[in-house]
Amino acid sequence: MDLVFVPIILLGVLIVIAGLLILADRLLGGGGERTVTVNEKKELVVRGDDTLLNTLSDNKIFIPSACGGKATCGFCKVRLLEGGGDIKPTEEPFLSKEERARNVRLSCQIKVRENMRIEIPEGLLEASEYRAKVTAIEELTYDTRLVRFQLIEPTEMDFKPGQYAQVKVPGLDVIRAYSIASNPANKNEVEFIVRLVPKGLATTFVHKALLVGDEIILTGPYGDFYVREETEREMICIAGGSGKAPIRSILYYLRDKKSKRKITYFFGAKTTRDLYYTDEMRQLEKEFENFTYVPALSEPDEDDAWDGETGLITEVVDRLTGDLSNAEGYLCGSPGMINACIDVLKAHDMPDENVFFDKFDL
Repeated sequence: MDLVFVPIILLGVLIVIAGLLILADRLLGGGGERTVTVNEKKELVVRGDDTLLNTLSDNKIFIPSACGGKATCGFCKVRLLEGGGDIKPTEEPFLSKEERARNVRLSCQIKVRENMRIEIPEGLLEASEYRAKVTAIEELTYDTRLVRFQLIEPTEMDFKPGQYAQVKVPGLDVIRAYSIASNPANKNEVEFIVRLVPKGLATTFVHKALLVGDEIILTGPYGDFYVREETEREMICIAGGSGKAPIRSILYYLRDKKSKRKITYFFGAKTTRDLYYTDEMRQLEKEFENFTYVPALSEPDEDDAWDGETGLITEVVDRLTGDLSNAEGYLCGSPGMINACIDVLKAHDMPDENVFFDKFDL
């Protein structure tokens, strides 16, 4: 008989504990109505105690987050002006000393349990969520492909050449950022160049599972890597791998604008099997008076019969450029490559403020 009552007693204790936890949560502010003020001009009235990242997304304010809110990418930074509590250990690896002093935080690690005032880049207020359909998949190399999406709702995206968008991988709690490779004039479609990353969930999905006709959710545009148009300075563009994407968008934009800027584009690869869009770049040279494309191979095979530039891309840039004190640099590739390229550009007297870059794992 006693054995029958033990589970009932335990169940009663658990119910009481659950009730006390709910009561404590409400007393501490959970579940109530509160406000999130964005950039001192947009006020959101919200309920519950979800993360700030999700709360903003629910209110159509999309903060970049490549990891989907797991505190592993460090992209979803906002500045807290009021509320939010103390910095969590999960945030510390992603915040510099200067950012901590300014109270910059990871929005995925902040629970909305009180009124808040936050500051985000103005451009993020223009980002939207898009329903898109895959209309083409083009194999560029053995491990790189181009994917074209037609925007269904909304039907157009205004983006600056060089910016990126994010792809929500269906069925997986994964979000991945990709630079937009297409011409900004084509507002109803976006193209991404995606290189297969071993064990990468998103790139594996794109290469192994994504099919023409599939519908995907995109958000964007994001990023402050884009062509500066207030000047006619010479441009030195450097990229490797899928880093060709944003440079491609920039080049088509400037071609259409009939820009007179002198542009040299250095593209680094290991062997000829890693090169792609070479014919397209050569055609651009014909259409674009002051544009020069310089592909370079660091490890050409004997069978490549390569008669172009060889060596690390940094060596090629160093060899073929002179005084860059009045030039701008646009770099896209891995952090190691970009850091090395910045050193070379500085050695040729390019000012720090004239160097723009987009770092990502290729």
